[in-house]
Amino acid sequence: MSFGSPNNPYGQPQNPQQPQQPGYGYPQQGQQPPGYGYPQAPQGVPPQQGYGYPQAPGYPQQPGYPGGSGPAVASMGRRLGARLIDMVILSVIYIGFSFAGIAGSIGAAQDCDPNAADYESCINDASGSIAASMGAVFGALAIAGLLYEWLMTGLAGATLGKMAVGIRVAKADTGQKPGLGSAFIRWIIPVVGSFACGIGQLLVYLSPFWDKSGRQMGWHDKAASTMVVHKH
Repeated sequence: MSFGSPNNPYGQPQNPQQPQQPGYGYPQQGQQPPGYGYPQAPQGVPPQQGYGYPQAPGYPQQPGYPGGSGPAVASMGRRLGARLIDMVILSVIYIGFSFAGIAGSIGAAQDCDPNAADYESCINDASGSIAASMGAVFGALAIAGLLYEWLMTGLAGATLGKMAVGIRVAKADTGQKPGLGSAFIRWIIPVVGSFACGIGQLLVYLSPFWDKSGRQMGWHDKAASTMVVHKH
């Protein structure tokens, strides 16, 4: 009496092939076990944020910044527009201070009586008063310019002119507001350049054209580690 197939010498019946249950054994070639690695996007769906490797924190991808990451570098046209607006604002302040000083000095000269014996002495005193008033005016203008450029750039990241054209000054390495220290360095360098008949100041403001880093950083920006970018 024989059991099973004649090709089976042991006579044991062969078990029919059972389908392999999912989750048992090793994964097949070309398959990745669940729970390992980073999640992949479903087939046929374009990759989106949340699939694959996590993105490094920082600026969003925008054009105009080296490497494509970060806010776009402000164009020289916008920077020139911001400078012109700031000049108009400061000119209004300067004219107001100047008229106040001149009006006070003229009033002192008009008080001198041409028929008085001390008329000449009175005029000399009025002239000295005019010179002192103009000196005070120029000092006040310098302080006004310092406070306007320095404080607004350091604390707000932009003057009124830069706000109007949508740009700001930022730290080149972090993108944050420059702070008072960097803002002062950025302000004082063009001021020192203005002592050379304004030529040095002009060269400072034109120096971003010669920057080869792609960030259009002027000499004052490099000294302060700042750059001018578009607002978010």
